[in-house]
Amino acid sequence: MSTTPLLKIDGISKSFGGLRAVHNVSLSVPSGSLTALIGPNGAGKTTLFALMSGFIRPDAGQVLFAGQDITGQAPDRNALLGLTRTFQIVQPFAAQTVRENIAVGAHLHLPKRAAALHYADGIARQVGLEAQLDKLASDLTVAGRKRVEMARALATRPRLLLLDEVLAGLNPQEIAEMIPVVQGVANSGVTVLMIEHVMQAVMSLAQHVWVLAQGQLIAEGNPQAVTSNPAVVEAYLGHGTAERLRKAAAQAAAASPGAPA
Repeated sequence: MSTTPLLKIDGISKSFGGLRAVHNVSLSVPSGSLTALIGPNGAGKTTLFALMSGFIRPDAGQVLFAGQDITGQAPDRNALLGLTRTFQIVQPFAAQTVRENIAVGAHLHLPKRAAALHYADGIARQVGLEAQLDKLASDLTVAGRKRVEMARALATRPRLLLLDEVLAGLNPQEIAEMIPVVQGVANSGVTVLMIEHVMQAVMSLAQHVWVLAQGQLIAEGNPQAVTSNPAVVEAYLGHGTAERLRKAAAQAAAASPGAPA
């Protein structure tokens, strides 16, 4: 993994009316990394993705991609540079086949239909959809639609892929099957930054984690360190629950046979 940042955001802020969604957030995503952004619901994670990718213009701060200032630049221009995102709520073209859906992304670089459809076949193999290429998107399971969403983004040939809760709504078996797909994307040379609530995936995939709460970064580091950080526990569980858990752990430790008198 390179230490050179492929994506760097510096002091990004965004408010909607009186609501401060993201406040003074700075982070750097190294080229070749697989990293994660976590936080409780409503923390501002998806808004931050939208600011990174150009779907929303920030009130303040700067977005740099491969050293180029892309602050507020349109998403299609960012996609041409190699910055692509998926969406938490997947909306494939229901009346089109899996192959045709993936080809939509391929058309960014391949204007001819035949070439885009052919390219879609290879992307489908990468995400485990090769057996469903001729199936209508409307007939797919949630897991299948999640894979189509990822495949369509991959077909744009990204350098950086922003994955927004690609595991949301999946059952444990589907999650276990999707984790190696995400790892395979990273192994292929694509830098990946994922928003994720499934901690199993974060712990097994991410090399570095940022934690967002109430629009601000409150912690960062490797997954083990971050998930044991008291501030992170409180952000997820609330102060009262976190304090009760700490007291219970202390009481359990004091009552254990090996505890000092």
